[in-house]
Amino acid sequence: MVSRIVRPMIAAGLVGVLAVGCGGVGGGGGGDAVTLSMMGFGTGDEIAKTRFDEANRSIAPSAAAAGEGSFDAQQFLAAVASGAPPDLVYMERRLLGTYAAKKALVPLGDCVAREGIDLGQFRPAAIAEATLNGELYGLPEFYNNRMLLINDAVLREAGLDPAAFATTDWDALAEAAERLSVTDAGALRRIGFDPKIPEFLPMWARANGAELVSVDGRTARLDDPKVAEALEFTVRLIRAQGGWAAFKSFRDTFDFFGARNQFAQGQLGAFVMEDFYLNVLAEHSPQATVTVAPFRGRDGAPVDWITGNAWAIPAGSPHAEQACRWIKTMTDSPTWIAAARERARVRAEAGKPYAGTFTGNVRADEVIFRDVVQPSPAVRTVLETQPSGFALPAMAAGEEFKAAWQEAVNRVLDGRQSPAEALAEAQRQAQAALDEANRGS
Repeated sequence: MVSRIVRPMIAAGLVGVLAVGCGGVGGGGGGDAVTLSMMGFGTGDEIAKTRFDEANRSIAPSAAAAGEGSFDAQQFLAAVASGAPPDLVYMERRLLGTYAAKKALVPLGDCVAREGIDLGQFRPAAIAEATLNGELYGLPEFYNNRMLLINDAVLREAGLDPAAFATTDWDALAEAAERLSVTDAGALRRIGFDPKIPEFLPMWARANGAELVSVDGRTARLDDPKVAEALEFTVRLIRAQGGWAAFKSFRDTFDFFGARNQFAQGQLGAFVMEDFYLNVLAEHSPQATVTVAPFRGRDGAPVDWITGNAWAIPAGSPHAEQACRWIKTMTDSPTWIAAARERARVRAEAGKPYAGTFTGNVRADEVIFRDVVQPSPAVRTVLETQPSGFALPAMAAGEEFKAAWQEAVNRVLDGRQSPAEALAEAQRQAQAALDEANRGS
């Protein structure tokens, strides 16, 4: 989050940028070869490198130079305010609304029209997450699904059927979590079920029939009693398994990305997790038997919270036309398919499995999971669930909104406030931030 000290300076600088125009992706085409700069993206693996090279070919003899490190909000806004923005920026889709409201990004309508970008190839939830007040501000990249991952060995040891484990009946879930949890001499040795809060509160709220914010992203609904009920239930799950301090302390010991991960070590019964973790388990724990199931609401319907990154063009981008063509290629279905084929080749040569890559591009996924990889039952479950995916709407104060509800959950976990008290405070903070950010729009 941008500090309060630098925010006024940045805001003033952005006014200057607006004075030179940022109403859309316009000039900067030119005929000479140029090097496009970017923020937030590196070519760390074959999925990134293959697409990066393909995107560069699309603007040859010009080319983009990969950036270093992840997206830095303060650095980005300062660059835009100073009139020296990068040509491209790569960030989480949930952030697009915040920077669009600050006029730090340009709407992509002209870019889409000029390059003939087919928005129908992208998943609707990803496009919705990148759209503020009817204007598209980013082209979607990955499509991160959140599923229920169940450790079959642990459930069978406890006399439970992995196929019957579900989040629909909250009383039954609480009973199962306690049954799966193991404490030895007062110390937690196994987490029965991890609800993944504060991070995944939006899923639990939706599972209980509530939304954290209105569809237009302008009205916070954190004080909905159904949100408080969801928070109260998830905190109760944790307290029944030793309390937050013991629970978090034990969870922090997991070798999450290694061979001695919580599934291999029998340290976890089940949790809600993003789909990338299937690749982690496939590589490090191929012998572990894991059941993947949709996270379901109390009404039985799948609840798949979608997130991911996107490519956007900053206000004042020096080479906006090349940048537009570059991001079109980067997110196009043939580019994704080429990258997936390259990863499959590299993994096969190394004797390692490849579970596939979930993208925000429907047409790419159709080919990847038909011609490039043969989906396992777990992957097939993800594929069958993701059409029901939902995303939080773009918000002009998305960062402040997220901070409000996450800090509320932490206050409850720490025992400082009740769920209703914490969410009422968060509601006031979030709505004030939304009102301020939306003023005049």
